[in-house]
Amino acid sequence: MKGVILSGGRNSRFPYPKGFIEVEGESLLARNVALLRSLVGEVGISTNVPELHFPLGVPLFGDVIDDAGPLGGIFSAFLATGADALLVVACDMPFPNPELMRYIIRKTAGEATVPLWEGRPEPLLAVYTRKTLERMEACLRSGRRSLTGFLRILDVRYIEEPVVRRMDPAGESFVNINTPEDFERVFGRGRKSALAQGG
Repeated sequence: MKGVILSGGRNSRFPYPKGFIEVEGESLLARNVALLRSLVGEVGISTNVPELHFPLGVPLFGDVIDDAGPLGGIFSAFLATGADALLVVACDMPFPNPELMRYIIRKTAGEATVPLWEGRPEPLLAVYTRKTLERMEACLRSGRRSLTGFLRILDVRYIEEPVVRRMDPAGESFVNINTPEDFERVFGRGRKSALAQGG
């Protein structure tokens, strides 16, 4: 199993790439690279702006299929790494819980292992296996690019919400920062954080 951070979004609602938001003096990307390394060893980043990500010192994967969203990023990472399974996290998640992620890894089964929160799957903090690759490509080629929709055709092992809550009672693993307003809402709790200056 290898790790991949999805950092290929359009970023249309934030003034600069969200992975470069700083928390306690470190970018979200750097924090998540360190976390995934501690869990699975090998880590890469799915991105279409590699020049911003070179300083992180990890392999970078561009999209094989243009404008394909997170599903396309996962597909491209499978092709680039040859991994049997990928532990996936989005670049704009500030607080992925290591205990929960270790649990997801341990419980990996079927074609994907995905936690549930508030009655919905959380496909951007999950494990996907290479068994999904052909169907992933078929969906992408036909224009079906919803990651949540893709889960509906897979054999998914879901981590039930009561189990998730034992490790992450507030569901902070699934917080993401899409807008400056999200940033203010999330970091208005007294956490040390700052908007980075232009990445």
